[in-house]
Amino acid sequence: MEKAKVAVVGLGFGAEFIPIYQKHPNAECYAICQRNKAHLNEIGDQFGIERRFTDFDELLKIKEIDAIHVVSPIADHAWMTLAALNAGKHAACTVPMATTKEDCLAIAAARKKSGKVYMMMETAVYSREFLYAKELVASGKLGKIQFLRGSHQQNMGLPGWPEYWYGFPPMYYATHAISPLLWLAGARAESVVCQGSGRINPDYARRYGSPFAVETALLKLKDSDLACEVTRSLFDTIRQYRESFDVYGDKLSFEWEQVAEEGAVIYSGFEDAERVKVPDYGHLLPREIAPFTGAGVYDEEHEHTSFIQGSGHGGSHPHLAHEFITAIVENRQSAVDAANAANWTMAGICAHESAMNDGKRIEIPQAD
Repeated sequence: MEKAKVAVVGLGFGAEFIPIYQKHPNAECYAICQRNKAHLNEIGDQFGIERRFTDFDELLKIKEIDAIHVVSPIADHAWMTLAALNAGKHAACTVPMATTKEDCLAIAAARKKSGKVYMMMETAVYSREFLYAKELVASGKLGKIQFLRGSHQQNMGLPGWPEYWYGFPPMYYATHAISPLLWLAGARAESVVCQGSGRINPDYARRYGSPFAVETALLKLKDSDLACEVTRSLFDTIRQYRESFDVYGDKLSFEWEQVAEEGAVIYSGFEDAERVKVPDYGHLLPREIAPFTGAGVYDEEHEHTSFIQGSGHGGSHPHLAHEFITAIVENRQSAVDAANAANWTMAGICAHESAMNDGKRIEIPQAD
């Protein structure tokens, strides 16, 4: 395969990946798909893409397409991923993988049957902060991990979000907080206990039957002495946006910044604390897409640093695209394969189930 031909489905947030695929040395953005024809043509004209589809099923019939990158609304994630895999296409999908345990397990089974690459495009495990913490763990500087905590707090109560978000159970969209913990721990979640706290607007609560303003879970890890704490909120809880993780070791500990732009903290010694500037990791990428981390490109001749679009979520977007394409080209499973994605997603689904049952311990199904 000279270049993997990718179709991007969903052109809101999804449009940010188009120029990355266009620049990647082993990829081609072959087609785009969007229900809204006017928006489809606007994006197609902007990026010079000729093959445009409003019908997802018609897109899947194009034999030249190697891979589908799904960036559609949450309710479409599972069925579109399954359809792509069953059509013999490699599939990448934004988070969450699905909103039911059954769909998560079905996707894992479909990936195995198809032999194709699946990747959940989890931004949290390719952000600068995560790559920095991962380096601390891999180098031994952090020492033995003793505990991990994740938190994703966001107030989406203002108008303007797609209608399906209002009242969405917090833990159904918890992979940003869960995934860094499980990756760093090198383990899967085995069971979960979760408590709900507070109450959201009754009109919101009726939509999904989920009343809680905040859900906080304690994950038990499989074949590990570690536990992880995860907190998630979406409505009626005032806080600056925070998508974060903390990891505590016996040599060093890393904590996410409390306030935006304040800087992460490294703890050492007994009570020593130091704010750190987390570096960019564009050097891990092909030079053609490294600028998409958002670090900027310095032009020595004109003494100017330029920045380009597509660098959101902590510079993770080009790392995600590169891992997906590389897995296809190398004929291997991706770093966030279906079994791991299912575990990270079902940990949240089971956490909500626990909260709705007054903190009952819920075993998390394992997808192999």
